[in-house]
Amino acid sequence: MKRIAVIGAILKTPRTSQRAFNETVSQYKEIVKGRMGIPFDDEDTAVIALTLLGELDDINALTGKLGNLPQVTVKTAVSGDLKNGGGNV
Repeated sequence: MKRIAVIGAILKTPRTSQRAFNETVSQYKEIVKGRMGIPFDDEDTAVIALTLLGELDDINALTGKLGNLPQVTVKTAVSGDLKNGGGNV
């Protein structure tokens, strides 16, 4: 069952955490449909939003891997099953 998801990530000290973040996201490039990043240089922080379309297992795997990276905080919102009306999960 495919779902739409949005991952919001906050990277503290992006100079040290962004490479691992990008490498992890690239492992799931087949489900990533969009990406937006905003640097907050004065706060030494970056905010990244990923829009995904994929299986729940893949979305959860990516969220888990990103959340385990040092200096990275993630939250994910996921749609319901797209074939059954896409209600909230």
